[in-house]
Amino acid sequence: MAEAFSSRRYMRDLKLPFCPGCGLFSLGDTFLRAVHELGHKDLNGFCFTSGIGCSSWIPSPYFLADSVHTLHGRSIPVATSIKLVRPDLNVVVFGGDGDIVGIGLSHFVHAARRNTDILVIMGNNMVYGMTGGQVAPTTPFNTKTTTTPYGSFEHPLDAARLAVAAGAAYSARWTTAHLNELKESVKTALQMPGFKFIEVVTHCPTAYGRRAGFKDIGEMLKYYRENAVSTQQAERMSEEELEGKIVVGEFVKRERSTLVETVYAMMKEAKASDTQD
Repeated sequence: MAEAFSSRRYMRDLKLPFCPGCGLFSLGDTFLRAVHELGHKDLNGFCFTSGIGCSSWIPSPYFLADSVHTLHGRSIPVATSIKLVRPDLNVVVFGGDGDIVGIGLSHFVHAARRNTDILVIMGNNMVYGMTGGQVAPTTPFNTKTTTTPYGSFEHPLDAARLAVAAGAAYSARWTTAHLNELKESVKTALQMPGFKFIEVVTHCPTAYGRRAGFKDIGEMLKYYRENAVSTQQAERMSEEELEGKIVVGEFVKRERSTLVETVYAMMKEAKASDTQD
């Protein structure tokens, strides 16, 4: 009989820092469920990096694993360095939308371009949640935030599609109303090489929901379910029809040579060349 899942098996005995009702509880738990179902009895084969923000607190210091809590937006280059030195590890980045595609955007793009062998999981609560609910690169158009009290006047960045365009091996988007799909997506990503990106649209009742007009968490999750369309459906819809929708599913899954492969191959070639000289 398979051993029952318990997130506490993979976590330190510390009180979590999230607001009541935060979707990041579900995100962290779902990740650990995926790890459990892949047969990992602990996190010894993992290393986590994170920047600054609510989502960055998921692994550090709470996961019972090696982790590096980095500067704002700098978790991806730190993860890249770790993977190059220790290619045997599963290197996973957790971060928020501001951390990953705001201040950390160029690192995100270049890691996808290089096809760096890491998994980046972005908790997208659509605002800068930890610092006061300011407008973020992912805030939906015309949404009220603390810095856009009359509504956001910018259209949001589509991080999942940007990852595809930049060269990612895998890119997917789910919401906290799609936890089974998210779990399977994490399992897929952990078992393939290259740069993997999973965006998770997560409910934030404290900094986002109340200003955006949601009464409670249930209403936010209902909105996610009712306004989610699959990548297959989205292909048949116009831009006008997609306005306000959340496109979920896998955007790309492909094989490309990875950064670790190319760097180590070049090192081997250089060493052979030096020996011949």
